[in-house]
Amino acid sequence: MQQLFKNYTQSFSGLSREIWWLALITLINRSGAMVIPFLSLYLTDDLNFSLSQVGWIMTSYGLGSFAGAWLGGKLSEIIGYFKVILGSLFLTGISFIIIQYLHSFWSICVGFFILILIADTARPAFFVALSAYSKPENKTRSLTLIRLAINLGFSMGPAVGGIIIASIGYFGLFWIDGITCILAGFLMIYTLNPKKTKEMDKEIVVQNPLPAHLDWVYVVFLIALAIFGFIFVQYFSTVPLYYKEIHKLSEEKIGLLLALNGAMIFVLEMPLIAYLEKTSISKLNHVIIGSALTGISFLLMLISPWAGVLVIGMIVATLGEMISFPFGNAFALERSKLGKQGAYMGLYSMSFSIAHILGHNSGMRLIENFGYTITWITMAFLTLVALLLLFSIQISLKKHAATMYTAKSNN
Repeated sequence: MQQLFKNYTQSFSGLSREIWWLALITLINRSGAMVIPFLSLYLTDDLNFSLSQVGWIMTSYGLGSFAGAWLGGKLSEIIGYFKVILGSLFLTGISFIIIQYLHSFWSICVGFFILILIADTARPAFFVALSAYSKPENKTRSLTLIRLAINLGFSMGPAVGGIIIASIGYFGLFWIDGITCILAGFLMIYTLNPKKTKEMDKEIVVQNPLPAHLDWVYVVFLIALAIFGFIFVQYFSTVPLYYKEIHKLSEEKIGLLLALNGAMIFVLEMPLIAYLEKTSISKLNHVIIGSALTGISFLLMLISPWAGVLVIGMIVATLGEMISFPFGNAFALERSKLGKQGAYMGLYSMSFSIAHILGHNSGMRLIENFGYTITWITMAFLTLVALLLLFSIQISLKKHAATMYTAKSNN
């Protein structure tokens, strides 16, 4: 046990002080993100919207995310990642507090569009900040630490959120979300002021930068990630509804089941990534393995009406998430050095925004028209499509490496 604990702590060694502060800011921010996992339930139970209306609200959410990711990539290049993140944290906090007072369908659509636009402006900036504060050899583990902070926050959020809903109602979640965003902003001013921090890996100025949208390997990779994101976002919209409607779970139990995801990531992800980094498996292969596991989790929900399958499915999906996301992030950061990091990471964030735009609404409509069984089969099929795209990239990169090796040999 002592050796196991030692190995666990060693997996965190070597990361910069700035990365730890960035992780703490993320933790405080995400600890208050209690509304998001319960959003579909809030819209149906508290505001009495239909599944079709919830789907369109989720589409507004995704459109805001898409616009915010694009804007964040541009602003990161113009004013720098620090100002983008700081402004996003403060304005997101204010927006969360305001949005609880919106109740009509169109005001909710517009409100969530603006809220997520502001919140997701910070996403590309966070990637650029992480790259700047981390040594090249530590980037995947730095990404994993940030993800650990995100998921620890999400682990605490749903568990506490379920209790808050049961005791005082949904309005308390909006206040907590808003206040924690603002607190995270103040902490960032205190700890990561550009005048006091040191960049470990400054962005390389490429003489002839390759525009991100013309890097076809990167674009195909992002299409595959968008499909994977389409599948993954079901765990924040249609899957909680499945838990409640089919398995009759309460909000408190749904919160605990969602918290299992964050708890597993908190305990296992960093040592798992530290171990996988030492293997000969490429970043892209890890993304393939992780994507396959998440797809399998939907098939598991078809096997049996036994509620225990939900726990097994969540475990399998979480393993897939733990493997695919850190290595997918690392692959994108590595590829971004061919051009401008802000633009590359903005496009990366936009791929997940597309997943939000299409995923929630399509999932709701599939359930409404065909039921949960067809919906889960569709998710498994889309996983197969994403895997085929990732395999095509793998083959292309191998051919390119072989060509480069031949050219060097001839010289």
